[in-house]
Amino acid sequence: MTPLAESQTFNVDTLQVRIFPGRLQAGAAAAFQAAQCLRDALAKQGSARLVVASAPSQNELLAGLAAAHGIDWDRVTVFHLDEYVGLPATHPASMRNYQRQWLLARVRPAVFHGIRGDCSDPATECARYAALLERAPIDLVCMGIGENGHIAFNDPGVADFADPLKVKVVELDPMSRRQQVNDGCFPNIDSVPQKAITLTCSAMMSGRVLICVVPGARKAPAVAATLQGPISPSCPASVLRSHPSAALFLDPASAAGIRR
Repeated sequence: MTPLAESQTFNVDTLQVRIFPGRLQAGAAAAFQAAQCLRDALAKQGSARLVVASAPSQNELLAGLAAAHGIDWDRVTVFHLDEYVGLPATHPASMRNYQRQWLLARVRPAVFHGIRGDCSDPATECARYAALLERAPIDLVCMGIGENGHIAFNDPGVADFADPLKVKVVELDPMSRRQQVNDGCFPNIDSVPQKAITLTCSAMMSGRVLICVVPGARKAPAVAATLQGPISPSCPASVLRSHPSAALFLDPASAAGIRR
């Protein structure tokens, strides 16, 4: 896998923004950078810890990462960003099912830590998952941005950039739930769970490297707010601009609202 030509690169604060000719190229380039990050971590410390998102916007990144050469997956520990409360792992729209299809069916990491959204006590599950995350630094977080600017399920009004928690239960706002229908994950908004377990903003920002892939026209307003508005929980993704090693991969549709 080799990096692909891009049409534009620039920085907004510390966030590197890379715009590619199409969705496939953006996803492939993100996968190339993610693979190099994992190879570097494995070479330096003998193991790697990876957090991945679970959404159609991540398909190209995960496919490219799974196909990348030189990653010793049996030394990689994998986490994911979020899971719906009450949804079993066997449900087609569960985040654990997405990871089985797009990553775990293609590679065999040392361990995959799934969020047990269907557990009897979500608060206890949050504490369990936070303890797993805190055992060692996270080398790489692969993520997206929601239509309302959310990262993981930290929606506007829920996001806390200084959150003392690593994992928490949140109420999903209507726009966030509507996106799940727009993405084809649920047939209608009534079928979308109202609560989820999510890594917090502070948990994601603790990753050594952040790689964020955001394709498609429906994300253009959120991308514009991320890059051109204030760094504020009103657009949770804007916090990416304060991370020392974060990159945002866009296609022309998602970049359409950026003022040049």
